[in-house]
Amino acid sequence: MLFYILLFFGIISLWWHWRVRDRMKVTNLTGKYIFITGCDTGFGNMAAKIFDKKGFRVFASCLTETGAKELKAVTSKQLQTVLLDVRDSDSVKKVAAWVREEVQSEGLWGLVNNAGIMGPSAPTDWLDIEHFREPIEVNLIGLINVTINMLPLIKKAKGRIVNVSSVGGRLAFCGGGYFPSKFGVEGFNDSLRRDMKAFGVKVCCIQPGLFKTALSNPAKIMKEKEVIWNKLPPDIKTQYGEEYFQKDAAKKQKLSKICLNNDISPVVQSMEHALTSLHPHAHYVVGQDAKLFWNPLSRMPAVIQDFLLLRSRVQLAVPHAK
Repeated sequence: MLFYILLFFGIISLWWHWRVRDRMKVTNLTGKYIFITGCDTGFGNMAAKIFDKKGFRVFASCLTETGAKELKAVTSKQLQTVLLDVRDSDSVKKVAAWVREEVQSEGLWGLVNNAGIMGPSAPTDWLDIEHFREPIEVNLIGLINVTINMLPLIKKAKGRIVNVSSVGGRLAFCGGGYFPSKFGVEGFNDSLRRDMKAFGVKVCCIQPGLFKTALSNPAKIMKEKEVIWNKLPPDIKTQYGEEYFQKDAAKKQKLSKICLNNDISPVVQSMEHALTSLHPHAHYVVGQDAKLFWNPLSRMPAVIQDFLLLRSRVQLAVPHAK
């Protein structure tokens, strides 16, 4: 009996220690420089606004002039916007040089790699290499390129790197370039975290579930899929069946209603914790769908993953598997 009492109090003590440790903050962060990619909309846009209000000196990169102007109009004079397409290596180098001039000897406290696109999401035999190329160029190659160019500034400040991945970096729900790109982000993040430990740089990875943003707009995703469907050769359409697209759209809409998180603030809160906590997490799983379904499923045997994920697929008109 005494053993179980001691065990109980031991568990409570460890839990309390973890809670206290998790709430410890880095001091004197006001005025520190952070750079965020993908600030036109979604997570990056909200993060830029919130971190600006909290006193950080934010460099917010946007893809469009419209996005930059709209963000600048609702933030302080301290926040600076810059146009950046992470696919353009020359542009990445120029922006990194500009940031270097701005931060001088202080360095860059935080880099939030948030820029990303979904790209076409469809069965692999519907796609060509270009459908895979763009999401990989933006989500993975662009993220790596920005990180490499900003890394000397991060090391100087012994700062933080926050990479926005996805539960899709742990579990591929369907075909397309998005999931390979996010699996790549996970690999890059893990190796970078270990490489930077000796320099006092902390590297964190955020794994959001399905959130309501421009990137995950169901109508946009299905429209892109429809364009691909309409261009498919007749033999592929015959294999899938003429009603496949409509049935698939209905299932995806139903799944979206069940899983989609409308409030994106938990993702930004995880970014904030990663930038300000004395002991940031290596990984942040964000969203009820991610915590309760996608993340646990990603750790299960492949046979269970396949059984559950394939149940949401539309049956083919001409199946060949036995």
